[in-house]
Amino acid sequence: MGKIIDLRDKLQRPPDTLISSKPWEFRRASWKTPYFIQMLRSLAENMERPQNEISTTPPHFSLRGGTACTIQAMYANRHEEEKMRETYYLIGLTDCMINQVNPILRTDLLRAMYKKVFAMKEALNIHWHGTLDQVLFTIDYQFYDDLAYRSSIRRAGTMKELYQAIKRGTDEMFDILSLEYVFYCPWIGG
Repeated sequence: MGKIIDLRDKLQRPPDTLISSKPWEFRRASWKTPYFIQMLRSLAENMERPQNEISTTPPHFSLRGGTACTIQAMYANRHEEEKMRETYYLIGLTDCMINQVNPILRTDLLRAMYKKVFAMKEALNIHWHGTLDQVLFTIDYQFYDDLAYRSSIRRAGTMKELYQAIKRGTDEMFDILSLEYVFYCPWIGG
């Protein structure tokens, strides 16, 4: 009954912002932002050191448009790595239909890809709203060669090769995003 709880130490430490650390790291933003933020892990760790007084947010990607829907789907499945990987593969297929060039996609085989995308979209319960200009996350060029990925898609001669190129590419992107980036959730005040 006579136990004294020391609150001084708890009041001086900044609140823990970690929401989840695996497979991707999600944190609460301590600044006002209506969007999810994608930031290099090194910049995020430096920014969150207690002794650092940050007056501006370090360089980051503000996830808007198509990437806003992508990050919402990834966040919803943040505790299920396999589901997140499958979701990112679906995003890669969607990106292929919107932004990539391959002669196969100018034939009737495009219908098969549409059916696959819509079936996966339904199974994973993913919905995009607004513009779909960009659905894959931007990855700094020192970590990922986007031109090589686009080239592998362009060179695919069959649907099977195309699906494999997208799967390999999205798996590699997923791993890089896991290792090199932190995602901050929108600031909700308080």
